[in-house]
Amino acid sequence: MIRPPTRILLWILAALVVAIGIDNLDRPLANPDEGRYAEIAREMAQSGDWITPRLNGLKYFEKPPLQYWATAASLTLLPHGEYAARLYVALCGLATLLLVAFTGRRLGTRETGLAAAIALASSPYFMVMSGVVTLDTGLTLWTTLTFCAYLLAEREPTRSPTRRRWMLLAWAAMALAVLSKGLVGLVFPAGALLALCVLRRDLRPVARLEWAYGLVIFLAISAPWFVAVSYQNPEFPRFFFVHEHWERFLSASHRRTEPWWYFLPIVAVGFLPWLFALPSAFAHGWRLAGDPRATNEMRLALAWAFVVVAFFSISSSKLPAYILPAFPPLALVIGRYLVHAPTRKLAWQVLPMTLVAMALVALALQIESRAREPWTRELYGHAQPLALMAALALLAACAIAAAALWRGRRWTALVAIAIGMGVVLDRIEDAYEALSPRQSGKSVATLMAAHASPEARLYSVRYFEHSVPFYLRRTLTLVAYVDEFERGIASEPTAHIPTLEAFHEDWLRPGEALAIMNPATFAALGARGLPMQRLHEDPRRVLVRKP
Repeated sequence: MIRPPTRILLWILAALVVAIGIDNLDRPLANPDEGRYAEIAREMAQSGDWITPRLNGLKYFEKPPLQYWATAASLTLLPHGEYAARLYVALCGLATLLLVAFTGRRLGTRETGLAAAIALASSPYFMVMSGVVTLDTGLTLWTTLTFCAYLLAEREPTRSPTRRRWMLLAWAAMALAVLSKGLVGLVFPAGALLALCVLRRDLRPVARLEWAYGLVIFLAISAPWFVAVSYQNPEFPRFFFVHEHWERFLSASHRRTEPWWYFLPIVAVGFLPWLFALPSAFAHGWRLAGDPRATNEMRLALAWAFVVVAFFSISSSKLPAYILPAFPPLALVIGRYLVHAPTRKLAWQVLPMTLVAMALVALALQIESRAREPWTRELYGHAQPLALMAALALLAACAIAAAALWRGRRWTALVAIAIGMGVVLDRIEDAYEALSPRQSGKSVATLMAAHASPEARLYSVRYFEHSVPFYLRRTLTLVAYVDEFERGIASEPTAHIPTLEAFHEDWLRPGEALAIMNPATFAALGARGLPMQRLHEDPRRVLVRKP
């Protein structure tokens, strides 16, 4: 039972989540992902070409366009900047929270829905990713909607109109997941459904998927862009479906190789306040007593999360954000456990987190000493007090929650942890913002804009900062740099200067010119006698202009 004082705390928590989300939307965009995806959307809005994505003026086919479309619309309707670039991601994170709360309530009670939302809101990994411009938060929303709509459909009678509506919503959400990040939007539901059939020893769930109407809806939403982009760019199908999916999954060509267990610590730390409760929560979800439907639903949630983690664990390409879609179904399992577990058992599971928080306090006190260069040490010095405050907030939240649980005040403890994690995340994001001169190209782009007329030639030499074009609102000419632009350069080779020798000649032709490069390249060009006036230098990059 939720007492009136706790209800007040819940409203405070809701206000805190919204306030922190809004406050952290204006953080400078970090390299590479935030700059990359914001810039693709900016160029789409500027060019009016909503079919062919481009990065720095070159074709970029690695991902589908749903997030580009949404962010381009934000940049068109709102003032240009970080708020517009992050709006879609933030709304996807908020919608996922609400969806988990709604589904938890429909599958159980109001308390289970609320506890599931609190479990997700107190997940530092999910909440941080809800403010980072990557494609994974959008994918997480649509895969979560697919999962939740299917769960709710399965609770209805076979021929019920309500069941059909939920199932068709699942098909539509699956199409939007494919438009968000490709065929993984199909892999997760297919894998989880296969796991469900194995668990039940029953193939009937496959027959109840509303195939006829579902396929029509799925193709009507997902297919038009793939057809249009393939018609305009014949090289797209082979690159996207073969290279970006099959070859990338099997090969280490993107230099993202990690051990098979790479994602397991991310899941554990991702639910940090409930780290020591995870084994009990998963076991409880698997062996849930009472309503057999609840047992099947929690098992399907665990199976869905397992498919996500297992799929990327066997992949040769691994990045931390890939497993974000596993967090909402796990939050449903954890939320149900938090409602049903004895409070003293939860107290013993939260209490060790105070020791973890103490270790983080000690680590925060050493941040500045870990920096090598004076410039980085100064930035770390600005971030250190904020990181220390975050660790102390975690310590206080866990101590308060453990004491409340020991006294049987379950909801006071849950809300205290969620509020505490809100403070933790706000301080961490402010600490990261203190490092933005190192992590973002905003400061150097501002300096470039101050020294470059609209007619000036802009070069990026053996180096590329993804956020610089976004803040300049202009593209740069790449020099002796290929990396992820290989396909785009192959399609438009004249947009690229392949060697330093060719750059030397182009730099000397009449007209104003600026270039950004790393310090090693600056030294190499200086040794060649290239005339350059240095405008800015730090351990990561050098900005020069032609005298």
